[in-house]
Amino acid sequence: MDKNFFITTPIYYPSGKPHMGHAYSSIVSDVIARFKRLDRYNVEFLTGTDEHGLKIQRAAEEKGLDPKKFCDELSKTFRDLSKTLNLSNTDFIRTTEDRHIKSVQNLWKILENKNQIYLSKYSGWYSVSDEAFYSDNEIKEENGINISSISGSKVEWVEEESYFFKLSEWENKLLKFYEENPKFILPDTRRNEVLSFVKGGLKDLSVSRKSFSWGIKVPSNKDHVIYVWLDALTNYISALNYPDTKNNKYKNYWPADLHMIGKDILRFHAVYWPAFLLAADLPPPKRVYGHGWILSGDEKMSKSKGNILDPLEIVDKYGLDSLRFYLLKEVSFGNDGSITQEKLESCINSDLANNYGNLCQRVISFNEKNYNLLVPDNINFEKEDLKLLNKVSDNINTLRSYIDNQELSIYSNFIIDCLFEANKYFNDQEPWKKKSDVVRLNTIVYVSLEIIRKVSILLNPIIPDTSLKVLDIFNLKQKDINFDTIKDNKFLKPNSNIKKIGILFKKIDKND
Repeated sequence: MDKNFFITTPIYYPSGKPHMGHAYSSIVSDVIARFKRLDRYNVEFLTGTDEHGLKIQRAAEEKGLDPKKFCDELSKTFRDLSKTLNLSNTDFIRTTEDRHIKSVQNLWKILENKNQIYLSKYSGWYSVSDEAFYSDNEIKEENGINISSISGSKVEWVEEESYFFKLSEWENKLLKFYEENPKFILPDTRRNEVLSFVKGGLKDLSVSRKSFSWGIKVPSNKDHVIYVWLDALTNYISALNYPDTKNNKYKNYWPADLHMIGKDILRFHAVYWPAFLLAADLPPPKRVYGHGWILSGDEKMSKSKGNILDPLEIVDKYGLDSLRFYLLKEVSFGNDGSITQEKLESCINSDLANNYGNLCQRVISFNEKNYNLLVPDNINFEKEDLKLLNKVSDNINTLRSYIDNQELSIYSNFIIDCLFEANKYFNDQEPWKKKSDVVRLNTIVYVSLEIIRKVSILLNPIIPDTSLKVLDIFNLKQKDINFDTIKDNKFLKPNSNIKKIGILFKKIDKND
């Protein structure tokens, strides 16, 4: 394995409980990371928590806690969430770690030495909730309160001494970078948003605060803390042991292949982050993908509406793999998507219980009755057999393209189509009527077992636990599966033993 791949989630702001938005970013990143491992890549998969800023300081003060102790407790809930969601992340970064503080201060010094930072005074609108600055034309009044028209969050007028990054100098350079790297921002709707914002003119960016103390100190002026976004974004390289750019981790994985983020933090990742890096003579990431929101029904989740979905409650009621599958299949990736109990239960029943689970149980049960749990011998593929098997084996590069372009919905739908065709094949071939034609009967059962194996490998990144239960009937473990084996239409060894299979997904009775 000499191919490397680095994928990151946003680092989450631990000022409250994890919600479905956190789970969604993490799960889709995990699906991509697992796919790339099956394709024999060395994968570095990073997630973590962003623990500085005024919002954290105020939340800690309200609870009468030291900010670090407050962050220790909340960061643990996000680390635990990674385990609950069965994420395959290789690292978990906290912005309060020494390795991160060292990286941020080093980046600051480079920007300062390159005359990219200067001291002045800031006056303008600031959102504590977003930890973001907004211009006058991004502010509106609702019920006597000034809010950001972008996020809907309350803003405050701030006037204080601040260091500024010369973002205005990078307007044309960023536009040139976007032009030379047309896939740097995906999907295209997000790219268009960024281009419009940058073409509208960039102003120098306030990159320090003096009015609070919870943050990384500016190296040359301890009265200032570094703006939380310059701090937070640096996690992507501090996890690779930056500023040591000669270490293997940094050399193998930077620039990152993919920053997976929610669309609400697009500007920070697609404008500010590449500008910071270019100004420091560091390469920007290869891609930033801004996915849509997960809505509760038809509404954006918010504390005020009381409609925040708790992923832990859904996992506890329906199972983790059911949630993972739903988010990949039912949400058109890149767009906003909703989750409701009705839609989730329908997905479990139709796609997981009926389509996947029923296929596995029917085929294995038929094999047990007629072959005593042995893979059939003496087979002869006919046209309809190869059509089904080749649907997977001939499309490996297409499937790679879906993942590499973050077309996750299309990838999921391809698998559903395979399952539908496999069920249809088993029904249409009617093996129970072929007992007088031994070769044909053997072939039908063999093909049905092989397509279950192939589809289970494709499903492995999405529903890792359940797919491994199925692959275990063929005595295959995680280490035994990769995309090279999908090309093989005769992978299963004749006369080898297989195992019984239980119920994979319990069908939900809508009357319950």
